[in-house]
Amino acid sequence: MIDDKKRAEILRLFHAEAWAVGTIASELGLHHDAVERVLAGEGVPRIRGERLSIVDPYLPFIEETLKQHPRLRASRLYDMCVARGYPGGPDHFRYLINRLRPKPTAEAYLRLATLPGEQAQVDWAHFGRVTIGRARRQLVAFVMVLSWSRMIFLRFFLGAPMECFLRGHVSAFDFFDGVPRVLLYDNLKSAVTERRGDAIRFHPTLLSLSAHYRFEPRPVAVARGNEKGRVERAIRFARDSFFAARRWRDLGDLNLQAREWCLGRAANRPWNEHGSKRVGQAFEEERGKLIELPGDAFPTERIEQVSAGKTPYVRFDTNDYSVPFKYAHRTLHVAASETRVRILDGDDVVCEHERSYDKGAQVEDAAHVEELIGEKRKARKGRVKDRLVRSAPSTEKLFEELARRGANLGSRVTALLKLLEEYGAARLESATREALARETPEPASVRLILERAQQEERLEPRVPVRLPDDKRVRDLAVRPPSLEAYGTLGSESKEDDTAEVAEEDRDEEQ
Repeated sequence: MIDDKKRAEILRLFHAEAWAVGTIASELGLHHDAVERVLAGEGVPRIRGERLSIVDPYLPFIEETLKQHPRLRASRLYDMCVARGYPGGPDHFRYLINRLRPKPTAEAYLRLATLPGEQAQVDWAHFGRVTIGRARRQLVAFVMVLSWSRMIFLRFFLGAPMECFLRGHVSAFDFFDGVPRVLLYDNLKSAVTERRGDAIRFHPTLLSLSAHYRFEPRPVAVARGNEKGRVERAIRFARDSFFAARRWRDLGDLNLQAREWCLGRAANRPWNEHGSKRVGQAFEEERGKLIELPGDAFPTERIEQVSAGKTPYVRFDTNDYSVPFKYAHRTLHVAASETRVRILDGDDVVCEHERSYDKGAQVEDAAHVEELIGEKRKARKGRVKDRLVRSAPSTEKLFEELARRGANLGSRVTALLKLLEEYGAARLESATREALARETPEPASVRLILERAQQEERLEPRVPVRLPDDKRVRDLAVRPPSLEAYGTLGSESKEDDTAEVAEEDRDEEQ
């Protein structure tokens, strides 16, 4: 810093001794810019030697072009000058254009004042992504700020679809215990579906929400961020004061901490309108000016049509949810809240699951799985019974007798199936007939008859015929052909041989 003594010495040497600026700077050990600042402060103009520049012939063209196209890039202007013979390089040319480009006139803004309960500002804020299982989902925050008291509502969601947009409003109105008369939006897709100039088309669902809570949706003007500066500052404040270095277990824990922050740190900050008050105190004054809440909350479930294929599952939000097996190959509907998924058939609730935010997960109800397994077992037992009846028809009468006596058919079917595989269809049919004749229609009786016959006939134990575990052959009924036809083949051939010999003898006698 130059003191008064050196300042006086600089002025004396310049005016009385007519020293040059550079000479004064060298003599006093100062930079020449410092000497020039002292002289300029005393009204002495800077004296520079004029030096010609290679860009000077092109200045009129550059100034005229920038006047017509003030946002034209320096690279394009450089190409235009090179085409007209400019020999210099692009770097120095860019520096010159930066000095010559007309500076936009600074715009002044009026401070926007609102009445208590009159207005709130709404926006989404993005906070990166979170990993849930195999899914990577966006973490976004719904932010609503009351314009008069600056009270903040903050709630986080995994994405920003329309149903989350609605839930944010409903939760904010419950938090404020009232509804502002006007809500300001940026040009959000959830709020504005189409806009051309001042002509605006609001999202029909947002209009239904506004009709339910009796507020006026109003978008801010294009490129007028100052009109919703309160919510922009609130988002920045939430990033720095709440979310930075925040630890949380899940979305529910994060939202619980966000609510505590809104009622604590955010509500205890000084109120801009009056330094002696806090935001929370101003909000208590504004609360009574808000529109009263209606008797019921606006529905925020996501309704989506789904189809159950050959497996009893429906897919929703990249995850599969089980349904009872009787709803396979049916078209159903899903009604999803933030935590639950209801599956509907018309107005009837088919089932309900906890909502998963994973990717490719199977959310199952154990009752649905057990019911399907039981049905499959029942169907398989029916097929086994049919196989027994086709192999040994007398078993059908045996089953009827067992059913009349109230016996458990499942274990009897299994026992008879083992006998079929061990002794074959013909022996099982014969033993079944004998058991029915003796009025002992039990698999144990049939087994005793088969074992006795095997001992009396001194037959070799039969090798069980086990079919491959393939659904195409598993339930086939294999019945061996009767061998009686083969017993007559020998006698028929002997008779033919005798007839031929007799005929030959007659021929010899003749």
